[in-house]
Amino acid sequence: MCTKLAPAEHLRIRPIAMTDFAHVHQWSKDPAFCEANEWDIHRDEAELRDWWQCCVTGIASDFVRMGIELDQKLIGYADLANIEDSSAELGIAIGESALWGKGIGYRSSKKMIEYASEQCNIQVLNAETHETNNRSRRMLERLGFSELSRIGSELYLGVDTPLIQYNLSL
Repeated sequence: MCTKLAPAEHLRIRPIAMTDFAHVHQWSKDPAFCEANEWDIHRDEAELRDWWQCCVTGIASDFVRMGIELDQKLIGYADLANIEDSSAELGIAIGESALWGKGIGYRSSKKMIEYASEQCNIQVLNAETHETNNRSRRMLERLGFSELSRIGSELYLGVDTPLIQYNLSL
């Protein structure tokens, strides 16, 4: 049976809020999400709430976190990090692993790229993913990112994995 994907107009990027915490707390109980994002499964709720509070209220000139909302429910977040001059690093996390592989990351990234260009005057985006994260690699390539280098490694799904750096000129 095919899962019908919600129309693009039901997906949006918006500021995160403390009222989103219940969704974030649910993600902390999803073993697939936690393993892919290096979260401890069943993180302490108070510690997680403090972390989310910092995400919501933290003001940094070189970092922006926006919520990914589908059908009026927070399902993930997208980041612009290391913002400097007219460049930034794009990051994305879909919190509900049941939604992985449905094009939501791609559509969310497109919306975040538009936001970066229109609201932050970003002209160059960088991204990084693990060599074995094929979905992320395909998504970045589909978005028009080009592989720039292969420098470094880190744990991904419990295995030390090479990192691939990408960039995109807007």
